[in-house]
Amino acid sequence: MLVTPEIQAQFDAAQNIVLMTGAVVSTPSGIPDYRSKNGLYQGTTLPPEYLLSATAFEVAPAQQYQFMKTNMYFPEAMPNVIHDKMAQLTQAGRARIITQNVDDLHVKAQTVPDRLIRFHGSLYDIYAPRDQQPATVADYLQSYQRADGALLRPRITFYEETPFEIDRALAWVQQADLLVIVGTSFQVYPFAGLLQVAQKGTPILSVNLTHIETPYPVHQIIGDATTFFETLKI
Repeated sequence: MLVTPEIQAQFDAAQNIVLMTGAVVSTPSGIPDYRSKNGLYQGTTLPPEYLLSATAFEVAPAQQYQFMKTNMYFPEAMPNVIHDKMAQLTQAGRARIITQNVDDLHVKAQTVPDRLIRFHGSLYDIYAPRDQQPATVADYLQSYQRADGALLRPRITFYEETPFEIDRALAWVQQADLLVIVGTSFQVYPFAGLLQVAQKGTPILSVNLTHIETPYPVHQIIGDATTFFETLKI
């Protein structure tokens, strides 16, 4: 039983939950994670950290585009019970979500917009850096170049770039009365470093298939996040 009476009581008592989510939250929706043996980072001829870098956008945009188009776009994917339960908590005014995910499934689940930080951006927000003009996802999936030759890209955090809304994310973590890490290896910074501002004594839970390495005092719940959220009462 992943949701023990004690854990349920923590959720019931908390009024300012911050949910910190990663790629494994979306794997039940058919979107691969990054670092597992079947993940996005396996089997690439060039290092994925390079293919998803700002440098690659400048010097190898065609290769970068092909990698992202082939491996990262799942426009038909739908939210699963994890996204849905988290969205319900935001609708009740009791939770906020800071996600590393760029798939917008938290948005599709009707998370309250001002209670969601897309820390690494969105694959579905397309623009041309040359003039900041937006473009449609449909156009982007046809070509990474506009008719006038301007390069298009999603508004995501490439390696070598700074994530979005760091200050706001830090403020949310500082204000939290319960922190819950779900579906992430917790290896990517500065996301993993957000916990440094948590108030002393704030409960921190991790719901993951494996143990995460972190210097912070985390109660680790090892198991399937889908099962956890199916049995969690909101």
